[in-house]
Amino acid sequence: MKKIIGYRLFAIMYRIGCLLFKTDFNRYFCVMTHDGSAQSSVGVVITAIAKSNEKAEFSCFRKENKSKKEFFDLFVIKPFALAKAGTVLLDNEFLPMAYIKLKSGVKVVQLWHGTGTIKKFGHDISSGKMLAIVERADSKITHLIVNSKYTKKLYSHTFGVAPERVYITGIPRTDMLFDGRMHAEMKRLFYEEYPELAGKKLVLYAPTFRDSQIDNPQVMLDFKRWAESTPDDMVLLLRLHPFVAKYYDANETAAYSGKIYDMGGYGNLNTLLCVSDVLITDYSSIIFEYIVFDRPIIFYAYDLAVFENGSRGFYEDYRQYVPGAVVYDMDGLIKEINGDDIFEEKRKKFLNDAYEYKDGRSTERLLELIL
Repeated sequence: MKKIIGYRLFAIMYRIGCLLFKTDFNRYFCVMTHDGSAQSSVGVVITAIAKSNEKAEFSCFRKENKSKKEFFDLFVIKPFALAKAGTVLLDNEFLPMAYIKLKSGVKVVQLWHGTGTIKKFGHDISSGKMLAIVERADSKITHLIVNSKYTKKLYSHTFGVAPERVYITGIPRTDMLFDGRMHAEMKRLFYEEYPELAGKKLVLYAPTFRDSQIDNPQVMLDFKRWAESTPDDMVLLLRLHPFVAKYYDANETAAYSGKIYDMGGYGNLNTLLCVSDVLITDYSSIIFEYIVFDRPIIFYAYDLAVFENGSRGFYEDYRQYVPGAVVYDMDGLIKEINGDDIFEEKRKKFLNDAYEYKDGRSTERLLELIL
């Protein structure tokens, strides 16, 4: 109830802003509540627009403001900034939109924060009053940006957006994944910071967030077993979901210094993807970025039955769909990490289905579309 009051107050102030200010199509209102970095879905587009238009101005909504001193910014500055903007860039749902009637000609560009998805989301997991709010907010989308024909069909449904408003330009933040020069630079910077990892086999563990663990987040790895059962030159990089990372106890891995690194505070996820030789994940959309590198992916799905039968669920048969081995416990994980890679052909098919374009020019196509 408190959040809905906030959404309505934001909408009221937006309406007042519409009476005070004209629309300026050089102004952009940027919702970056999933990732506020320059490498994010919206951040990459901001950089590109700024280079092409020196008159462009950006107002960024990066997180939910809590403190009283930020009340004025949240309920006056930000609604007025939205009232002035000719284009809205989103990387997430922005629920005040449900209560807003946008001015004529304003573009709402949903870039989302995932390149694709395995598990259900959006309208497919919401219900009741929340579903009604999400549907009203998403009805304001004028441009839904996707990566492939498959994703277009899926996202059109889950966002409730007509197919003619879904555009396959490619996802701008994936452009760097196809840029060999950028790969070299990312590696250079990483090994400058972690010179001791040069020549090591790096395994990135990046699990998804589990709704069921919101009150008791866990890391379901036996660190001792991992350290003792993998080669000396193999290093585990932990990249936990930010919510889980808050509860992660670094003492759990302190005894395995040199074999396990906590990378929760490392800023650029794409760099971690670039330097890693193997990815371990479960139901995360991170596979849609890592697939570009054509390296092994292991799916550590220890609670698969819970996901299959719970409120989330999948859009495809999980075991058949994912481009890598599915394991359910530490025994399976250790066996697979020490085994041979037999999934090259499946990865190639997955990449071709996930990407309409592999030329690193998605940002160019998007700017042509919206500018």
